[in-house]
Amino acid sequence: MDYVPLETLIDKTSHSLYKLVILASRRALEIAEGQPSLIGPCPNTKPSVVALREIAAGKVSYKITK
Repeated sequence: MDYVPLETLIDKTSHSLYKLVILASRRALEIAEGQPSLIGPCPNTKPSVVALREIAAGKVSYKITK
């Protein structure tokens, strides 16, 4: 079982759980559709876990557009 501490994730999204969920779901969808992982190969790991690991590592972030 993979565990990504919530404290490391929530700091990456300006302390917004909503932004974290949206960012992780969009990145997990990209990975499921075939985009390569930014943290190296992760065989037999779910796309959602890979997305959370990427966010925790600072490889994925969000940008607010108007």
